[in-house]
Amino acid sequence: MIINVLVKEYAYSTQANSRKGGLIGLAATAIALMDDIRGYLQLLLPPVLKCFEDQQSRVRYYACEALYNITKVARGSVLVFFNEIFDGCVPIVQPSLCKLFMDIDMDVKNGAQLLDRLTKDVVAETEFFDVEKFIPLLRERIKDSVPDIDILVHLPEFLGGLFDMLSDVNKDIRQQAYSALQEFLHEIKDNVKLDLGVRMS
Repeated sequence: MIINVLVKEYAYSTQANSRKGGLIGLAATAIALMDDIRGYLQLLLPPVLKCFEDQQSRVRYYACEALYNITKVARGSVLVFFNEIFDGCVPIVQPSLCKLFMDIDMDVKNGAQLLDRLTKDVVAETEFFDVEKFIPLLRERIKDSVPDIDILVHLPEFLGGLFDMLSDVNKDIRQQAYSALQEFLHEIKDNVKLDLGVRMS
């Protein structure tokens, strides 16, 4: 199968140009699959997500572009993998999409912003986004305080959504949103204490 060749011989290659070619090939394959893409997402996504952490900025950029094109075709089907995309927890993948927003390369940052807008559009237009699955992950990331990602910087972007969830008809969603907001409040209090401690010393 062509996807296996693109993944094994190109996307996972030790050569940066081969990895870029593999990403372009995976995106083109996604476009060619169109309505049949859903059954291939588990093959297409892991190598793309793995390249988010590549040493070469151009490879990271092509990974953003590839995921953008895959998401553009798959639309709501990609949301089954939303936590993996957000957190980078596909078994062979370590990084997080969030890190791309803090990338030193402006092209990568811009690519991440385009991908973010598309993902938000897809979430907004679908009826089956699994909020109950996502909120615990978000709460856990806040609790973990990932050293190189300051989640509080991005709080204004999703705080309104969390407040809206407090009035959701689903009790579990309300409880998860409340727990996430509590974690944010603790994180904010800890940061204020830390900032005050630094200023006083």
